[in-house]
Amino acid sequence: MSHGLETGFRLDRQWFWLRGEMERTKRPALLALAQVFAEAGVPYAIIDGIALQVHQAEPRTTLDIDVAVAAYGQIPRVQLEAVGFSYTGRFSHSENWLGPEGTPVQFTDDPALAKAITRAEEIELDEVRLHVLSRVDLLHEKLRATADPARRRSKRLQDLADAQALLEATPALLAELTPTEQALLDRLPE
Repeated sequence: MSHGLETGFRLDRQWFWLRGEMERTKRPALLALAQVFAEAGVPYAIIDGIALQVHQAEPRTTLDIDVAVAAYGQIPRVQLEAVGFSYTGRFSHSENWLGPEGTPVQFTDDPALAKAITRAEEIELDEVRLHVLSRVDLLHEKLRATADPARRRSKRLQDLADAQALLEATPALLAELTPTEQALLDRLPE
């Protein structure tokens, strides 16, 4: 299991404690989600903040669980509801749910992630297999998000910082960059 993921769970508890709320983490929602998807046989990949927690050693926090699926129609809705998830709505880029303990879960069916879902890496958390976006696919996704003018500037800057941190942790990933991706990174000040 990833040391970064455990750190993320500790950060979750501290976040809620600092807000004067009951301490909780995304762990129950993440475990329930993975079990439901495994039982339903639906391919998926945990992406974004939790994937970063898995792939980098530096502490990283995130308030939600982001999940890539091939199509929204594959989401095992009945099974998710049976274990405490509730549907909250669909938006232009996501289908949103609340998991156990109120954990926000955002599903995306972004076609750009379809092949990455099939390459997802498996990690174990409390004897449950999680499918997590691979490090190289996460790097490409972070750089793609950096270049998306529809995203808020603060989000794009965070995506760029995340991509740079992945490269610093695993310099061999530089060989995987396209010229366009390299150009995005070359604009960073030294």
